[in-house]
Amino acid sequence: MSKRNVSRRQFLNYTLTGVGGFMAAGMLMPMVRFAVDPVLAGGGESDFVATKQKIKDLSTEPTRVDFSFTQTDGWYESEVTNTAWVYKTKDGKIVALSPICKHLGCTVDWGGDKEHPDQFFCPCHYGRYTKDGVNVKGTPPISPLDVFTTKEKDGILYLGQRKPHGEA
Repeated sequence: MSKRNVSRRQFLNYTLTGVGGFMAAGMLMPMVRFAVDPVLAGGGESDFVATKQKIKDLSTEPTRVDFSFTQTDGWYESEVTNTAWVYKTKDGKIVALSPICKHLGCTVDWGGDKEHPDQFFCPCHYGRYTKDGVNVKGTPPISPLDVFTTKEKDGILYLGQRKPHGEA
């Protein structure tokens, strides 16, 4: 055993340093885990969701397509159902538009206005969009409808992330 005595001041210094170290580690570990977990998380799932819509059945007339996917919020998983308006352009390109109005978030409908049957119509404040999702000037919406990224696999339509109209 050592003959060296520890003074009260040294004992308090050692004790407070140890306790402070444990407290700092307790605060830093969640931050480190928050930063490292996304890197270590397993991936492999696609951002695209399969719909029940067959590509061959699409026409130039917008069709309402409902699709479901599992959403995870923390530890809670829920089944979410979304909608898109999908059609083919004359050159065969598939366009999928979000039905959420950019004015106040109401749901738009194709041909819902008798005076403008070839446009998307928002019944909340009489907003209108052209077939390609661009807002009609002089109506409440301030920007075009969002666009879903699309993919075809085995003749089935897959929808991806929703993006602003100009970015898709």
